[in-house]
Amino acid sequence: MPRVLVPLAKGFEEIEAVAVVDILRRAGATVVLAGLEEGLVPGAHGILLQADTTLDKVREENFDMLVLPGGNEGTRRLAEDARVAAKAQHMARANLLVAAICAAPKVLAQAGLLEGKKATSFPTALDAFPHVVQEQKAVVRDGQCITSRGPATAIAFALGLVEALLGSEKRKEISQQLLYAET
Repeated sequence: MPRVLVPLAKGFEEIEAVAVVDILRRAGATVVLAGLEEGLVPGAHGILLQADTTLDKVREENFDMLVLPGGNEGTRRLAEDARVAAKAQHMARANLLVAAICAAPKVLAQAGLLEGKKATSFPTALDAFPHVVQEQKAVVRDGQCITSRGPATAIAFALGLVEALLGSEKRKEISQQLLYAET
């Protein structure tokens, strides 16, 4: 089964993190929530999540996908953490999947991974990166990079991740389980 790394920083957007983890695990992927630090991680709206491990303990492990949840403070902390950028760059060089939602596509852009690529994000999150071709879609995939807009698009984003990892039939199966109306 595919392995997915989800780094979790204080101030993450809860809906984006939990929807991704839940839906990918329903699809059969092994998802590892890795806190930037030890202990419970507080989300942007006061919900505490217990990470499975820390980023330091798994950063040398192999994963098939990296997913960055957004949230203003969470994204800032991810962007300031050199380990996150290094992991994203390493995975992109290995032609593995890197994904981000809400403000977090900014982390991929800062790491140089969205140069000349189509992407989407929370409004204005990518404005400082003129080399990114911004689209206003719920989910955008350009090569190995997958991006999405925000909390309201979290399920569509997670289903897009399922499709990228496990194919369109698995996406359809999980969509039906969730009673998600595909448009």
